[in-house]
Formats: sequence, C-alpha cells, structure tokens
Amino acid sequence: MTAQALTPKRIIVGVAGGIAAYKACSLVRQLREAGHQVRVVPTESALRFVGAATFEALSGQPVRTGVFDDVPEVPHVRLGQEADLVVVAPATADLLARAVAGRADDLLTATLLTARCPVLFAPAMHTEMWQHPATAENVATLRRRGAVVLEPASGRLTGADTGPGRLPEPEEIAAFAELLLARADALPFDLAGCKVLVTAGGTREALDPVRFIGNRSSGKQGYAVARVAAQRGAEVTLIAGNTVGLADPAGVEVLHVTSAAQLHEAVSKHAPDANVLVMAAAVADFRPANVAASKIKKTADAAEGHTVEMVRTDDVLAGAVRARADGQLPDMRAIVGFAAETGDAQGDVLFHARAKLVRKACDLLVVNAVGDGKAFEVDSNDGWLLGADGSEVTLEHGSKTLMASRIVDAVAAFIQRSGG
Repeated sequence: MTAQALTPKRIIVGVAGGIAAYKACSLVRQLREAGHQVRVVPTESALRFVGAATFEALSGQPVRTGVFDDVPEVPHVRLGQEADLVVVAPATADLLARAVAGRADDLLTATLLTARCPVLFAPAMHTEMWQHPATAENVATLRRRGAVVLEPASGRLTGADTGPGRLPEPEEIAAFAELLLARADALPFDLAGCKVLVTAGGTREALDPVRFIGNRSSGKQGYAVARVAAQRGAEVTLIAGNTVGLADPAGVEVLHVTSAAQLHEAVSKHAPDANVLVMAAAVADFRPANVAASKIKKTADAAEGHTVEMVRTDDVLAGAVRARADGQLPDMRAIVGFAAETGDAQGDVLFHARAKLVRKACDLLVVNAVGDGKAFEVDSNDGWLLGADGSEVTLEHGSKTLMASRIVDAVAAFIQRSGG
C-alpha cells in the first residue's frame, strides 16, 4: 500500500468544457487508485463532452454543476472549505477568465472562491487562445494570487492544428497533484527567463549490430527535474538517453540520443546557451574499443569465451565544469551532477560521493545509494545533496517528483546566492 493510500486526501477535480474533458476520466481514476477521495465538479458545457454518469462511476461521488443543487448541504461553500486540493483539468480560456473575475455562477467557480487549499489549473485550448494577451494576463494574475497554472503541452490539437495548448497527460497532472499534496509550495513560478539543460536516462554502447552495453537507469528522475523546472517557468531542454517509454514533459524540448558520444555532443552544443546544467543521465564510463560490423557469433567450442576491449568515454560533467572555468560557458550559473554510489571496503556511499564532488568540481551533487529496488527503475527515491561549499542535505524518501522539487529548490537558491 502506498503512503498516499494510508493518508487519503479530499480532491476536487473541476472539468471545464473543452474537447480534452475526456482526459479528466483518466485523471480521476489515477487519483482514486492512489487512495484519494475524489469529487468531480464539471461545468454544464463539460457535460456535453463527458456525461455525469461517467464521472460518478469513476469517482464514486455524485456530480452536480449548479449552486442550487443539494441546497441543504451548501455544497458551493462546503466543497471548497473541506478540499485538500482543487485540480481543474482541462481549464479552458473561459474558465481561467471567470476564475480571475471571481465569478461564482456555477458550482465550480463558487468552489474556487471558497477553496483555501492549493489550486492547480491545467490549461487546454487552441494555441491562439493560449497566446492571446488576455489569457496571458489571466494566467499571470492567477499565479500572482498563489494558484499553480501549468504550462500546456505542445502537440496535436483539435482538428489539424498543432502547437502549445494541449492538455498535459493525466499521469503528469496526477504527479503534480501528488506533489502539491506533499508540498503546497513546490511549484512557485520563479524561474522565468532561466534556461535549464537536463540530461536523463542511460546510454547504450554498441558491441555489434545486435548487442550493447547499458545500465539500469530509467530516466525518471531526470524527466522529473525537467518537468518541475519547466512548470516553475524555466525554458528547459531535455537530452534523453535510453528511457522506459516516458512521455515528453509538457513545455519541454526533448532531444533523444543513444550513446555517450552523442550525449556529449548534444551537451556541448546546447550548454553555451544554458544557465543551468543538470547531469542526471547515467552516462557510460566505458565503451567497446571496436564495434563489430556483424553479429558476434558463438563458436563450436563451448569453453571459448569472447574478450571485449574497453576504452574510457569522455567525462561530460567534468568537461562542462572545465569549459565554464575556461570561459566557454559565460552564462552558466549552476552545474549539478548526479552520483549513483554503493559502499565498499574503502568507504560508504557518502565517502565516495564526497570524493566525486571534489573530482568533478560541480556546484551541487545529488547522491543516490543504488542496489536492488533503490534509485533505478522505481518511482521513488532518496539520497543526499552535497554542495561545493561543504553543505550536506538529506533528501528524504518520496516520489521522484518530490525529490526533483527539492533539487530545483537548491538550484534556484544557488543561483540567487551567486547573484545569477
């Protein structure tokens, strides 16, 4: 049983009238499966896309739209007062405008006025509507008042249109909902204008056309850092190695690579424009000296083995630190490394991590103890955050999104201290 299931929360899922309303069904299911009590509050126009019976079946709660329904229970006040979180997905341009104006002419807008818990808006609309000055001002107003307004995804919209304005995937919205339940202050819009370059996932070094040498990195932690940084206002580029079928984070430019050499080339290309580099990728330390042009065959002699000569790959993190020291990265304000460590006869995880921080000379080092069920291929994480100034902070166990928020906190604080 998950930690969330042990402490269920009361969540209001508001649904505005847009084509993306169908995705709210998946969001409701995911929040219910996490153990939460979910009440869906749609607008009348939302019910033209998805029927009340569907939301009632998924939530196990009645669905109402008006302030004159169930009057003795005073739902237009009670729902907002009792909620631990309000999520509006999709939030249309009209709904955002009505929320800014303080309208209370249906159950959803009345609930928004009475809610004193975190409020999360997930916008969905055509690109022209999202980019209109009126919508931009409404979004800024909601953020200034303390609400979290997610950056939309880019992609296929209604019809043949493509561009920003697509509703983020329900899994991403649910992850942010869980984050706000754990930390109401996790998503300030404080990184606007900051360019962040993140690497994630493992690299694969070819042995022959069939086989490769890789590692167990899933890419989930790096994706979580990119996702959180983007929703805090940063312009994020994500260089992704091998990952486990992860969807592109909303508002993030994603570049896919395979090998350590390709990742090195991509970082070298994009680092000069970045203010922050987060090296969360698990980059191979060695690669085969020679790649066979055809599949390596087994011989008839069962006792005969096959030896592969290995050579070191370029150290991408150390190279970025050197480039900054040499003046090649004048805009780089913070470089963050990652260390997946195990203890051995020479010392424990922190012993090796401290030595790595000295060798790499990065500003911050995120340290994970790895092993069965730890760090790799799981959805939770913990560890330590080491600073070049000698600071050491424990990152308590939690979701990788929660850990990402702590890492981005540290990056934002470092930039502020250094005058960036």
